[in-house]
Formats: sequence, C-alpha cells, structure tokens
Amino acid sequence: MQTMTSLTHRLVLWDVDRTLLSIGPVSQEIYSLAFEQVVGFPPRAIAPMAGRTERAIITKTLALNDQPHDENVFGVFYDALGDAALQLKDRMVSQGQALPGSAEAIALIGEAGGTQSLVTGNIRPIALAKLQAFGLEDGLMLDTGGYGDHSSDRSELVEFAIARTGAGVGLPFTPSDTVIIGDTPHDVEGAHRAGATAIGVATGASTRSELLAAGAEHALEDLGDGPGLVELVRDLTSGSPGKSR
Repeated sequence: MQTMTSLTHRLVLWDVDRTLLSIGPVSQEIYSLAFEQVVGFPPRAIAPMAGRTERAIITKTLALNDQPHDENVFGVFYDALGDAALQLKDRMVSQGQALPGSAEAIALIGEAGGTQSLVTGNIRPIALAKLQAFGLEDGLMLDTGGYGDHSSDRSELVEFAIARTGAGVGLPFTPSDTVIIGDTPHDVEGAHRAGATAIGVATGASTRSELLAAGAEHALEDLGDGPGLVELVRDLTSGSPGKSR
C-alpha cells in the first residue's frame, strides 16, 4: 500500500524485542548458553531483560551468580552472546514471530522517505540475527544504530544513533527530527532524555496507558496501522534541520 505522506528528513529509531518481533524463551536460552561458555557452568539466575541494555543485563547476571565483571569479561560475553544467537536462529523462528504489522511499517516508512535504524539493548550481532530470522532487516541502517554494548544509558544510545545515522546518509538529523518506537517506559525515557519523541507500542509487558503515563507522545496497541504510523511520525517531528519543537 502506498502513502503520499512524506517523511523526508525524519529519522525513526526502532527498538527490537517485543516491538518488531518476539523470540519468546529464546532470549533466556541465548544468555544461558553464553554464560556457560564464558563462566563454565549454567547460570542460577538471569537478570530481567525488558528495556535494558546488554551491558546492564550482563552486569546484573554476573552479580546474581557471584561472578566478577570487568571490561575484558564484557568483550568475551558479547562474543559469546553473538555466537549463541547464531546457534539458536532456528529456535527463534520456531518459538517466536515477527509482530503483526512490523514488516509493513518498516516498508511504508521507507517508501515515504524516512530513514530508519535501531536503538536497542541488544548488541548488533544479536539484533541482526533476530531481524534476519524474520526477514525484517531490509530498510534498516544496521551499521549506524545504538546498541547495548555502547552504553548502559539508553539516552546515549539514542544520541549515538542520531549522530551516526545522520553522518551515514549525509543529513544533519536532530532530536526534533527523530522518533523512537518501543514497547517499554525505558524506551520512552531514553528518547526524552535525548530530546527525541517517543511512540509506545503495547506489544510488550506495558499497556498503552502505562506507556502514556511514562510520557510517550503517543501509544499504539500494535503496528497494525502502517499508514497511520507514517502520518503520526510526520506529525510528531519537525522534518527540517535545526528546527526545535
């Protein structure tokens, strides 16, 4: 379906888990496999994941299992997580799904001239494995996103993705040109602390009311209305360099 709405000079930064797709219990399986590879035994507990960066999850998971952490451990753990995600790609497909409307939403935003990348707690290899498992990688600038190994602070991931994506396409994106779409209050907070707009989508654990209470400018039940989402992105952003809301 075509749309006449123009999203020229708009940047959409997507969360991944429970926004574009869900892999069910496989997220825990990825961590269990990586932890055992790094530490040598299965974890007793894994930290909560929703809305958190990979760095924060690793830190808490190591603490829950009485394991020390330093920069060297993070690097080894990131590599192990990437390997585990690739090993479990078939499990992602059998246990998960692309969430309704996600593929069409990405396609319609791209057709309208919008630029798209990611802001996610995942490290890039995990995000890429998940997106490829469900055929959602097309239309997304995956080399310029904000990923969970960059920082534990989601607002820094937003700032990073805005700067890198703008440099990648030769457009000076600003926060007022940018919308973050995610399913948790963490996504909303990260967007606002970076000066960007947040659209919540209630396909995770948070309801529309909870996402609005967290400050989202708008909240959707799901991504089923792709054309409506395109218009919403247009209406919530400035679309012109240097303009402030």
